[in-house]
Amino acid sequence: MSLLINQLCINCDVCAPACPNDAISQGETIYVIDPRRCTECVGHFDEPQCVVVCPVECIDLDGDNPESREQLLAKYHALMQGKSAA
Repeated sequence: MSLLINQLCINCDVCAPACPNDAISQGETIYVIDPRRCTECVGHFDEPQCVVVCPVECIDLDGDNPESREQLLAKYHALMQGKSAA
Protein backbone atom coordinates (compact mmCIF):
# COMPACT_ATOMS: atom_id res chain seq x y z
CA MET A 1 0.00 0.00 0.00
CA SER A 2 1.13 3.51 -0.49
CA LEU A 3 2.17 5.76 2.34
CA LEU A 4 0.49 8.78 3.91
CA ILE A 5 1.93 11.77 5.75
CA ASN A 6 -0.04 12.57 8.90
CA GLN A 7 -0.64 15.83 10.77
CA LEU A 8 2.58 15.50 12.77
CA CYS A 9 4.45 16.71 9.64
CA ILE A 10 6.62 19.75 10.40
CA ASN A 11 7.27 20.63 6.72
CA CYS A 12 11.00 20.05 7.10
CA ASP A 13 11.37 19.16 3.40
CA VAL A 14 13.59 16.12 3.84
CA CYS A 15 11.12 13.55 2.51
CA ALA A 16 10.41 15.00 -0.96
CA PRO A 17 14.02 14.87 -2.22
CA ALA A 18 14.40 11.34 -0.79
CA CYS A 19 11.52 9.95 -2.87
CA PRO A 20 12.80 8.20 -6.01
CA ASN A 21 9.34 8.32 -7.62
CA ASP A 22 8.67 12.04 -7.08
CA ALA A 23 5.54 11.03 -5.18
CA ILE A 24 5.89 13.64 -2.42
CA SER A 25 4.98 17.29 -2.80
CA GLN A 26 3.99 20.25 -0.66
CA GLY A 27 0.28 20.16 0.05
CA GLU A 28 -1.96 22.89 1.37
CA THR A 29 -0.66 22.61 4.94
CA ILE A 30 1.68 19.60 5.03
CA TYR A 31 3.52 17.42 2.55
CA VAL A 32 1.41 14.85 0.71
CA ILE A 33 2.15 11.56 -1.03
CA ASP A 34 0.57 10.77 -4.39
CA PRO A 35 -0.67 7.15 -4.07
CA ARG A 36 -0.41 6.74 -7.85
CA ARG A 37 3.37 7.25 -7.63
CA CYS A 38 4.21 5.77 -4.21
CA THR A 39 5.69 2.27 -4.33
CA GLU A 40 7.06 2.31 -0.75
CA CYS A 41 10.39 2.41 -2.62
CA VAL A 42 9.84 -1.16 -3.87
CA GLY A 43 12.16 -1.55 -6.85
CA HIS A 44 14.52 1.13 -5.56
CA PHE A 45 15.33 0.39 -1.90
CA ASP A 46 14.63 -2.16 0.82
CA GLU A 47 12.64 0.35 2.87
CA PRO A 48 10.74 3.57 2.17
CA GLN A 49 13.28 6.38 2.08
CA CYS A 50 10.82 9.01 3.30
CA VAL A 51 10.31 6.95 6.47
CA VAL A 52 14.08 6.59 6.89
CA VAL A 53 14.74 10.35 6.72
CA CYS A 54 11.63 11.67 8.52
CA PRO A 55 12.70 13.23 11.85
CA VAL A 56 9.21 13.16 13.40
CA GLU A 57 7.96 9.75 12.22
CA CYS A 58 4.84 11.18 10.56
CA ILE A 59 4.56 8.71 7.67
CA ASP A 60 2.03 5.88 7.95
CA LEU A 61 0.61 3.19 5.72
CA ASP A 62 -2.34 4.51 3.72
CA GLY A 63 -5.20 2.16 4.57
CA ASP A 64 -7.27 3.62 1.73
CA ASN A 65 -4.77 2.31 -0.83
CA PRO A 66 -3.96 -1.32 -0.01
CA GLU A 67 -1.44 -2.90 -2.39
CA SER A 68 0.65 -6.05 -2.28
CA ARG A 69 4.38 -6.08 -2.87
CA GLU A 70 3.67 -7.47 -6.34
CA GLN A 71 1.31 -4.58 -7.12
CA LEU A 72 3.89 -2.07 -5.86
CA LEU A 73 6.55 -3.69 -8.05
CA ALA A 74 4.22 -3.53 -11.08
CA LYS A 75 3.62 0.16 -10.35
CA TYR A 76 7.39 0.70 -10.09
CA HIS A 77 7.90 -0.92 -13.52
CA ALA A 78 5.14 1.23 -15.05
CA LEU A 79 6.69 4.40 -13.57
CA MET A 80 10.14 3.47 -14.85
CA GLN A 81 8.74 2.70 -18.29
CA GLY A 82 7.10 6.13 -18.30
CA LYS A 83 10.42 7.77 -17.36
CA SER A 84 12.28 6.10 -20.21
CA ALA A 85 9.56 7.17 -22.69
CA ALA A 86 9.83 10.82 -21.60
